[in-house]
Order: sequence, then C-alpha cells, then structure tokens
Amino acid sequence: MTAASMQQSLAILLRALKLPAFAHHYAEVAQKAEREGWTFGQYVHHLAELEVDERGRRRIERLQRASALPTEKTLATLDRTRLTAKVQKVLPVLCEGSFLERGENVIAFGLPGRGKTHLVCAIGHELVKRGHRILFVPTYALVQRLLAAKRDLRLERELATLDGFDAVILDDIGYVQQSRDEMEVLFTFLAERYERRSVMITSNVVFSEWDRIFKDPMTTAAAIDRIVHHATILEMTGPSVRSEAAKKRGENHPIQEVPS
Repeated sequence: MTAASMQQSLAILLRALKLPAFAHHYAEVAQKAEREGWTFGQYVHHLAELEVDERGRRRIERLQRASALPTEKTLATLDRTRLTAKVQKVLPVLCEGSFLERGENVIAFGLPGRGKTHLVCAIGHELVKRGHRILFVPTYALVQRLLAAKRDLRLERELATLDGFDAVILDDIGYVQQSRDEMEVLFTFLAERYERRSVMITSNVVFSEWDRIFKDPMTTAAAIDRIVHHATILEMTGPSVRSEAAKKRGENHPIQEVPS
C-alpha cells in the first residue's frame, strides 16, 4: 500500500469510527510531532485532546440550538448597571449552575420592560456553556404544547421529554389566564418538576395576583408553594428598558415638521 493510499484509507477509517478531529488534524499534527521529536504517545494524546475539544464544542452548539434561547440576550449584552445590588451579587452564582443540581427555581419579577427576560436568558446561555440542557419557551406556547399532548393522550410522554431539560425557562407566566384547562396542564408541569428539575420564571404579576393564572385559591397556593419552596427571587426595578430605548431613538431621529 502506498503512502497516499494509506492516508486515504486512514481518513476513511477515522470517519467510520466517528473521529472527525483525528481525521482533520492527524496529518498536520504528524508533521509537527516529527519536527519537535514527539513520542508516539504524545502524538496520540494530542489528537485525543483535539477530538475531545471538538466534541465538546459540537455538543454545546447542539445544546444552544435545542435551547431556543434568544441569541442576542446574553451576559455580554446585559446592562448590569440596571440590576439591583442583590441581583448583581447572586448573578455569578446562578450562572455557575449549582442550583440545577438541587432542583431549585429562579423567579424574576418586575413590571414590563425591566429586563426580566434578558436576565434569565443570559443565565440560561451561561448554563448551556457549562453543558446543561436548557429550554426557553413563552409560557403560553408551553401551555398550548401541553394541551395538545393531553388531547392526543400523550401528556405523560410530553412531560417526560421536558424532564430531559435541567431547567425550563417559562417567560411571561402572567399572560396565561384564559381557561381552567390551561391552568391544569401548567400546574401539572410545575408539580412534576417539583424538587427534581428547575424552572426559571419571569412574571410581571406578583404572587398575590396569581389567582388570575390558577383560577382558585387552593391551586394558586399549591403552585406558589412548589415554586417558592426552593427558589431564588430576583426583583427587577427601575425604568423600562424599552421606553428608554424608544426615547433615545426619538432623540437621535427627531420628527421633522413638513412645511405647509
């Protein structure tokens, strides 16, 4: 077998063994090893490191796609000066992700436009980077997904699928207040995850008004108890981010009067 045919055969074998980094780098690494006098063990070890790094990178990319997190709402784009001292203090701890191992929750409260969604998404992105499975979903969309599963007699299977995520980010829970069926599947979801899997919730509705979501005092109290029992509560205050942005756009692009 010639050297060229041997290299071609080796590339095919490495792809068959699902070692793409080996296949891509083995020739150039071999040249480097020869120049620097590496042992065979050093050569193989370096290729193995490249393979592990590549697999890790691809896994994070898959987790990012599966998370459905808004790509622009990251820690890098988060204006931390708008956060209270308490939120700034706890933010690095939440990004580290130990709360997921304990099945604890995170709830961000605040009026519309205070940056709740950006904050929890930024935490979500950091958790994905650490290899955690995160799902971002508007609460109304999750409820419709669960209602469809219940109608098709596959609710248990759908809940099992959602159980595969270390944390589910429920955005805008306060907008679910239409029917008892919606309340029931949402409560079932929260009860299934209690003390096992985390939820991260944004809400512009304070707990005292959650009976608008869960319809009756008993169910409301039970839902709040399950969510708050092990939870970090983040209060988002200050002026509306969107209102300030709109004001700046208006200052930068003042309305021109049309001459009469």
